[in-house]
Amino acid sequence: MNKQQLAAKIWESANQMRSKIEANEYKDYILGFIFYKYVSDKQLQFARREDFTDEDIRAFSEDDTETVDHIQRNIGYFIAYDHLFSTWIAKGADFDVSNVRDALSSFSRLIHADHKRLFEGIFKTLETGLSKLGESEAKRTKAISDLIQLIKEIPMDGRQGYDVLGFIYEYLISMFAANAGKKAGEFYTPHEVSLLMSEIIADHVKTRDKIDIYDSCSGSASLLLNIGKCVAKHMDDTDNIKYYAQELKENTYNLTRMNLVMRGIKPSNLHTRNGDTLEDDWPFFEDNDPVNTYNPLYLDAVVSNPPYSQKWDSKDKGSDARFSRFGLAPKSKADYAFLLHDLYHLKPDGIMAIVLPHGVLFRGGEEGKIRKELIENDHLETIIGLPPNIFFGTGIPTVILVLKQKRKNNDVLIVDAAKGFSNEGKNNKLRASDIKKICDTVIGRQRVPRYSRVVPKSEIREKDYNLNIARYVDSSEPSESWDLYASMFGGIPKSELDALEEYWKAFPGLRFTLFTDNGSPYVEPKVPDLAQAICEHVDVQGFTEKFSAAFSDLKPWLRRGLIDQMLTVSIPRQESLIGEAIFARLATLSLIDKYHAYQCLDDQWQQISIDLEILQTEGFEAARVVDPNMVTKKKDGNEVEVQEGWRGRIMPFDLVQREHHKEELKALQEKQTRLIEIAAVLEEIIESLSEAEGECDVLNDANDKFAVSELNKELKEQLSDVETDEIKSLNGYLSLLDAKAKKQQKEAFIAEHPEVNWSEMEANKDGSYGKAKVSSYIGKLQSCFEFPEGTFAYKLLRASSLLDEEKTLKAVIKEDAAALHLKTKETIENLNDEQVNELLEAKWIVPLSKSLLQLPGQQIEKLTIKLQALVEKYEVTYADNARKIQQTETELADMIDELDGDEFDMKGLAELKTFLGGN
Repeated sequence: MNKQQLAAKIWESANQMRSKIEANEYKDYILGFIFYKYVSDKQLQFARREDFTDEDIRAFSEDDTETVDHIQRNIGYFIAYDHLFSTWIAKGADFDVSNVRDALSSFSRLIHADHKRLFEGIFKTLETGLSKLGESEAKRTKAISDLIQLIKEIPMDGRQGYDVLGFIYEYLISMFAANAGKKAGEFYTPHEVSLLMSEIIADHVKTRDKIDIYDSCSGSASLLLNIGKCVAKHMDDTDNIKYYAQELKENTYNLTRMNLVMRGIKPSNLHTRNGDTLEDDWPFFEDNDPVNTYNPLYLDAVVSNPPYSQKWDSKDKGSDARFSRFGLAPKSKADYAFLLHDLYHLKPDGIMAIVLPHGVLFRGGEEGKIRKELIENDHLETIIGLPPNIFFGTGIPTVILVLKQKRKNNDVLIVDAAKGFSNEGKNNKLRASDIKKICDTVIGRQRVPRYSRVVPKSEIREKDYNLNIARYVDSSEPSESWDLYASMFGGIPKSELDALEEYWKAFPGLRFTLFTDNGSPYVEPKVPDLAQAICEHVDVQGFTEKFSAAFSDLKPWLRRGLIDQMLTVSIPRQESLIGEAIFARLATLSLIDKYHAYQCLDDQWQQISIDLEILQTEGFEAARVVDPNMVTKKKDGNEVEVQEGWRGRIMPFDLVQREHHKEELKALQEKQTRLIEIAAVLEEIIESLSEAEGECDVLNDANDKFAVSELNKELKEQLSDVETDEIKSLNGYLSLLDAKAKKQQKEAFIAEHPEVNWSEMEANKDGSYGKAKVSSYIGKLQSCFEFPEGTFAYKLLRASSLLDEEKTLKAVIKEDAAALHLKTKETIENLNDEQVNELLEAKWIVPLSKSLLQLPGQQIEKLTIKLQALVEKYEVTYADNARKIQQTETELADMIDELDGDEFDMKGLAELKTFLGGN
C-alpha cells in the first residue's frame, strides 16, 4: 500500500470512528497519537543504533538514570519500556486508557532541560481530551485501542526521503480542515496556496547558503514546511534552514511543534513560541539570560496566513517599533497590523508573503494611510488576486501580498489569478498549471494581457492609492456583439474574424481558403464543410507536423531521465526539468498554451512520483511485487477487511493484460460486450411490452427487469397453447396410449401420420413410442415454435433465450476473468528487467506523450467551433426571421376562419385575426 492509499485508508477509518466528536477536535487526538508513535519509534531506532539489545530495551525504566540521561541528551526525552507505543500494541486485550495517561505524564517529566521549549506541554491537548473519547473507561479504552491499531502501520523511518509519515500527517490535517468548516482557518492553509507562496519565496532566497524562515501565525506549520521543501531543492544541506513559528492557540501550537519535529528537522533548527503575535512581539531570548541572549529576530523570509479582519487592541501600540513608522491598523481590522509585524522582522534583503482579505487593497481610513506609506516607501512588490472560495470555511475574496524591505523598483506587479482554478466539492482549488503560471509571472514580473500588469507608482498615486485589482487589470472576456448590417442582410463581419488573429498568424493561408473576400467589410463561407476544410489545409497539417517534430525525441529523453535513472533521480527536481524541457519545445510553436502542457505533465506526475518513491525506497524488485487487494465489507453488521484478488504494487493488472495477454483480454472483452448487448436487447423488449402485457407479472417491482421464474411460468402457459399438425397428431398418439391401444393400432397410427417426424424420438423394441418420449418431443416442438414477430409469446420466448445466454455467459466471464487475473499475477511476479522497463514506459511515458500530442488537435477543434458558431450566428438574417413570422401569422389567421364558438368566442377570434393582419 503506497502512502496515498494508506493515508486515505486511515482518514476513512478515523472519520468513521470519531462518531459525534467535531472534526476540528478529533484531529487533535489522532494526530497526537501519531506523534506519540513517532517519538516512541524514534527512541527505539536510536537505541538500536546504539547497540541496545531487545533485552536492554525491555529493561528501560526511569530508575536507570544513566540510560535515561544518555537517551535524553541525544533525542531530548526518555520513554520507559512500559510506555512505548509498541508496548501498548503488545498488550492486546490488556491495554487500558490508564496506560496512555501514565505514558503522557511520564513523557512530560522526562524531557531534557535543553528541549523543554520544544517538547513541554506538547501532549496537553491530547491529555485533556482523553475523557471525550468515551463516556466510560471501557469505552475510552476501546476508542483509543481502535485508534492506535489504525495508525500502527504508519512507517516512521522516512528512508530515502519517502516521507510517509509527513505525507499522512499533512493529508489528515487537510481532510480534517475540509470537514471543520470555519474553524479550519485556525490551523490550515490549503496546500496549493502554501505551495504558491513557497515557490515565490524560494526563488528569492535560492542562492543563499543559510536561511531563516518565520511564520507568525503558524497553524499546523504546513506553510513553513512547504517553504523548507521548496528552498531545499536549491540547497545542498537542508540543515542550514532554521524554522521560526509562532501560534496563539495552544492546541494549534502543539500541532505546529508536532509537524515540525516529525519532519526530521534538527531540534536546534526549530524555534517555536506559543504567544499572541500582535500583543507580544517575538522576545527570543534564553529565560536564564534574557539580556545577553535577546534577539530582535530578523529573517530571510516571513510568511503568514493570519485570521482575517480580526479585532485587536491597538492601545499603547503607537510607540511599538513594528507600527510606529507606518501607523496603526483600525481596532476592528488587524490585517495591516499582521502585515507590519511581518515586514518589521524582514532582513534588508528578505522577502515576505501574506494572505489577506481583498479589502486591504482599497479600504480607507487608517488602512489607506498605511497602504500609501507602503507604496511610497517601495515595500509593496506584488499583489496576487486569488480565486474565490479557495480557503476552507470562508468564501471571501483573498489576495497574497509580496513585500520587501529594500527594492530596486518602485512599481507594483498586479496579477489577477482569480479565474484559474478547478472546482472540487465545496471549494475551488489552484491547479499545478495555475500555480506555475502565477509563479512565472511573479518571478519574471511579466505583463500578460487580461492577467497581469506592472503598474508604475505614478498611476497608483493618480488612483489615490486604491489598489483594487480591477482598476489596473481588466481580466473580463470581451462581450459578444452583433453586427447590425450582417444581422439584417447576412455575411460575416471581417472585424469578428480579425478577433481570431492568433489563428490566422499560425495558419496564414487558411482564412482565404475558408472565406470569400471581395473587398467589402463582410465575407461569405467558401466551403460547405468547415471542419473538413480546416483539417485538410496545408497550414494546419504543417502546424501538427511541426508540433510532432518538436516532441519527436520526448519519449527517448524521458526514458533516459525516468526509466534509466529511476532509483537515483531526484523526484522534485525531475518534474521541474521535464517541465522546462516541454516549455523549451513549445518556445517556437504558436497557439499552444504552455501551461496547459504543464498541466498534462502534472496530471501524469502524480502517479509517476508515487511509483518512483516506492522504487527508490524498496528497490527495483518492488515492480514485481503483487499485494493482496484488501477491501472493506460488511459482515454480521460490522465492517471487516477481506481480500478480493490481487493488485500490483506498481504494475496495474489492466496494463499488464493489455501488453502481455492481449488474446485472453480480447476474448474476455468480447464476452463482456455481448453481455452489454443482451442487456440492451432485454431493455428494448421490456419497453415494447404493452400495458396489458406488462401487467402479467413477468417484470420485477421496478418494472425494469424480467422476473425469471414468473417469465418462465407465463412462457410455459403460452407454449402449452401451441398446436401444429404434428403436435395434434402426437397428442392423438398419446390418447391411444392412454386408451391402452393394441400394437396394431399404434403401428397403423404411425403409418397414417407421416407429418410426425417419428425418427426424432427413440422407439421401443416393438417399434412403438413411450409416453415420456412423446411428451418430451411435444415440449421440444412447442419451445421451437416460431411465434409471429411482435406477439407477446414471441417477446417472452426471446427474453427467455437471452436470459439463459446471459446466465451462462456470466459464469464463463467470471471463470475466465479469475483465470486471467491469476495469470496476470504470475506474469508480474516473473517479469524480467527489460519487461519491467517497457511496462513502466507504457505506464509513465506513453500517457504523457499522448496527452501532449493531443494539444494541437484541441486548438484546431477550438478554432473550428468558433468559426462554425460565427457562420451560424449570421446565417439566418433578421429578414429571414421576419418572413417566417409573417408566414406563420398568415397561416394562423387562415386557420381562424375554420373555428367555431359562441358569440364571445367569435368576437375574440375576430380581434385576434385583425391583430395578425388577416382580412
